[in-house]
Amino acid sequence: MAAVPLLILSRRANIRESWTFAAAVAKFLIVLSMLPAVLNGQQLVFTIAEVAPGVAIAFRVDSLGMLFALVASSLWIITSAYSIGYMRGLDEHSQTRYFCFFALALSSTIGVAFSANLLTLYLFYEMLSLATYPLVTHHQDEEARASGRRYLTYILGASIGLALPAMLICYTQAGTLDFTTQGFLSETSSKGLVTLLLFLFLFGFAKAAIMPFHAWLPAAMVAPTPVSALLHAVAVVKVGVFSIVRVLTGVIGIDLLSSLHLDVVICIIASFTIIVGSLIALSQDNLKRLLAFSTIAQLSYIVLGVGLLSPKGMTGGMLHIAMHAFGKITLFFCAGAIFVATGKRNISEMKGLGRRMPLTMAAFFFGALSIIGLPPTGGFLSKWYLVLGSLEAGQIAVLVVLLTSSLLNAAYFMPIVYRAFFSRANGEEEKTRIQEAPLFCVAPLTVTALISIILFFYPQPFFRLAQMAVEAAGGG
Repeated sequence: MAAVPLLILSRRANIRESWTFAAAVAKFLIVLSMLPAVLNGQQLVFTIAEVAPGVAIAFRVDSLGMLFALVASSLWIITSAYSIGYMRGLDEHSQTRYFCFFALALSSTIGVAFSANLLTLYLFYEMLSLATYPLVTHHQDEEARASGRRYLTYILGASIGLALPAMLICYTQAGTLDFTTQGFLSETSSKGLVTLLLFLFLFGFAKAAIMPFHAWLPAAMVAPTPVSALLHAVAVVKVGVFSIVRVLTGVIGIDLLSSLHLDVVICIIASFTIIVGSLIALSQDNLKRLLAFSTIAQLSYIVLGVGLLSPKGMTGGMLHIAMHAFGKITLFFCAGAIFVATGKRNISEMKGLGRRMPLTMAAFFFGALSIIGLPPTGGFLSKWYLVLGSLEAGQIAVLVVLLTSSLLNAAYFMPIVYRAFFSRANGEEEKTRIQEAPLFCVAPLTVTALISIILFFYPQPFFRLAQMAVEAAGGG
């Protein structure tokens, strides 16, 4: 609904952006209004229409969906503020189109979060793919169009070629697509068929960027930074891992995964993506590309946590949806603020930047701490539970992967902080007085950095929702 007034108000920028804020706040309040019921163990269900026997377009608000929806709807407000500072600061073209598709993307994200079955999730998943394409190709140059083609090839190609056939197989096997507490696939299903479905879903939901279906994500860095923040912290990539978590818990079920020993397969695939993504990030000089490969690695933490099939591991994986979102969006906001204020994109150009942009680089430091998994940031809690979960599951190899990955995270983030605060700029640059980015750029990144710190001391309601989601899945 927000997109229509945005189009009508296209020539009145202040009113258009005020409407964006109003819609974002309204969405967040609607989501928030359902939180008490969910925390009390209730589920809110609404069916639009039945399209086939046992298959309907329907919504269900439960603990896992609420966790994701709270993150997405709250960050839409902050990202809307940041978008104003960024788009106006650079005098970007087609701002009305940008805000319209941004609204549609967040609507699709909430649709995925509250889907009651695989069909509804798939429809909103595809809607998000189409809504974000104009955002990825916003600059409309040859590089943007090439990146857009790669984006759709991976995202739509994988979902149509892999996830859609998997969904049809599930329906023929079970006669339903409704998510259930222990999955709707029968334990009589052959190991070969369940293994095939697992691979089809893991790689079919390519928004999760599990290797080798990850190349679209660095290519999408040609988009404006607020879009990158949307892609990498909130909407697109989190929809990918959320969809996989839904399949693992609500379609296949953790008991069936455990009995067929498919947890080992999930852990191997996720661990490979975590380590390789982190190693590639080490070699990047472009800050946004580094953050892109960091995201590829961090997303697989969520899949890995659920793949451990232990209560603490699953809690850590689901909690990481929220903790990674606030930490990573802070880093992308900082990258955009640096570009708006200085025009710099490369890490090698950021010597002494901390003395000229202290708020931005301080926020970057805390965002980096959250991604590394160090206190006092929320990322420590999710990684702590992942470590406990690996011990609980007896997976020492996974523990080694987690610790190695955190060391690699520190290896590519801490030199940026050191360069910004402790290296001196070149002579000519030293004399150049560069101020912070516009207020609408700096205020959002400050807020998200502070939230990352607050979540260390008070991780509610995300922690409770993650625990409830694990209990509902039969994991604790």
